[in-house]
Amino acid sequence: MNIHEYQAKALLSSYNIPVSGGRTVMQPDDAERKAEELNGPLWVVKAQIHAGGRGKGKFKEDSAGDEGGVRVCKSASEAAKEALKMLGCTLVTHQTGPKGKQVNRIYIEDGSLIAKELYLALLVDRNTSQLTFVCSKSGGMDIEEVAENNPEDIKNFSVDPASGLSKFHGRQIAFSLGLEGDQIKQCVNLVTNLYNLFLEKDMEMLEINPLIIDKNGLLKCLDAKIGFDGNALYRNKDILKLRDETEEDPKELEASKYDLNYIALDGEIGCMVNGAGLAMATMDIVKLYGAEPANFLDVGGGATREKVTEAFKIITSDPNVKGILVNIFGGIMRCDVIAAGVVAAVKEVGLKVPLVVRLEGTNVDQGNRIINSSKLNVITAKNLDEAAKKIVSAVKIKKN
Repeated sequence: MNIHEYQAKALLSSYNIPVSGGRTVMQPDDAERKAEELNGPLWVVKAQIHAGGRGKGKFKEDSAGDEGGVRVCKSASEAAKEALKMLGCTLVTHQTGPKGKQVNRIYIEDGSLIAKELYLALLVDRNTSQLTFVCSKSGGMDIEEVAENNPEDIKNFSVDPASGLSKFHGRQIAFSLGLEGDQIKQCVNLVTNLYNLFLEKDMEMLEINPLIIDKNGLLKCLDAKIGFDGNALYRNKDILKLRDETEEDPKELEASKYDLNYIALDGEIGCMVNGAGLAMATMDIVKLYGAEPANFLDVGGGATREKVTEAFKIITSDPNVKGILVNIFGGIMRCDVIAAGVVAAVKEVGLKVPLVVRLEGTNVDQGNRIINSSKLNVITAKNLDEAAKKIVSAVKIKKN
C-alpha cells in the first residue's frame, strides 16, 4: 500500500525526522487560507498523486499550466492560485502512463533554501534478506539518470537482522554522502529514526528524494515516498486509515474485496490462474507466442465458486481484454470448483471474447465434464503450451 507525500511527511515528523511545515488542500475554497498559514518567504505547491516524476510531469489541461506538478511561489496568494490551477486536473508522469492521474489533493509547504540535494532510501533486499540503505551524493529529479549512467555514484549498506542497526551504519552513510562536522551526527540520528520507522510500520520501501542540506547546514527530508507491506496492515490500523482508494485501479480494488491477487497490465490476454508461480509462467508463455497478458490474477488455493465467478467478472470488465486463458493446476484448489465458477460466470456476464481453459490435477475429469456439458463456446487444452497457442491464435483470428 502506498500513501501520499503529505501523509509520509506526517509519519516522518512523528519520529523526529526533519521535514518542512505544510498544509493539505482538498477544496478550492481552502487554498488561500492554508497558504497564508505558512511563513514563507517561499511556498512550494505539490500535486499529490501516487507516482514519482511529478516535477517533470505535464498536465493534460492547458488551464493547469506547463510547469509540472511541483511549483515554487513567492507569496501565499501566488501559491493559492497555482494550487487551484492543478486541483482536479490530470497529471501525466513517466510512472503514471499516458492516462495520468487526477490531482485531488495539493500539498503546500514552506520552501527551503537548498545548498545540496542528496538521495537516501531504505528497502528490503530480497537477495540478502536484509534491510538495505541506498544513498547517493546526487539527489533530486535526475536520480534515474544517475542510476543508469553513473551507477558507481550509488552506494548500498545492508543491515544484518541478527545484529541490527548501529551508529557505524549511520557514519558510513554520512561519509558516502560527503557530510562533515555536525552533519555526521545529524545523519546518524536520521538513519536511526528512519530504520525504526521502517521496522515498526512494516514498510517495504522508504525513499527520501531529495534529502537536502539547507543554507544553515541542516539535513531535511524534502520529499518522501513510502510503500507498506499489505500483508502486515492488520498490525498497523493507523496506516490502513491512510489508504486513498481513488489512487488505486478499480479492478484491483474490487479484487481485494474477495481476497484475489489481481494486478492490471497493458496486454490483451486475461489470465486466471491458481498460484503466483503458475501465473508468472502463464504470462511468460503468452508473451512467448506473441501476445501480452492483460493481468496477473491468482485465485489462490482456497478459492470458492463465488470467488472464481467474481474473478471472471473482473477480467471481463477490462475493455482491453480480447481473450481469456484459464490455467489451473489442481492441488489444494480443485478443478471442478474452478470449472463450476467459470461456467456460472459466463452464464451470468456472457462471453464476448475467446476463452481457453486448461485444467490439470485434482478432480480434473469432473472439471472437464462440467465444461464440456455446459454447451458454452469454450476451447479446451491439454497442457499450458497448447492453451497459450490456442488463445493467442483465437485472438489474432478475431482481430482479423
